Amino acid sequence: MSLVTTHVLDTAAGRPAAGIAVRFETADGTPIAEGRTDDDGRIRDLGPDTLDPGVYRLVFDTGAYLGPDAFFPEVTLAFRITDGTAHHHVPLLLSPFAYSTYRGS
Repeated sequence: MSLVTTHVLDTAAGRPAAGIAVRFETADGTPIAEGRTDDDGRIRDLGPDTLDPGVYRLVFDTGAYLGPDAFFPEVTLAFRITDGTAHHHVPLLLSPFAYSTYRGS
């Protein structure tokens, strides 16, 4: 498992959101890694084994999943890493007109 992982759950459908493209990047937009959620809505291999402390972003292509008229065509989650060796799990709970997140384990 990498230092940063994510999980997308479709709360309207009550199931994992498979096939969502996700970019992991620095706060200034420099790409670090990218992936696509698996059948369980997870990406287990984003990023390196260590990172410098700082602000990072996960950018989710929710429009491709929700459709061309998606209210949220993209969701960007910015978060701070203070310990560059600790695991950071950043889930996204998604529905057509709302989303939320939290620091997972």
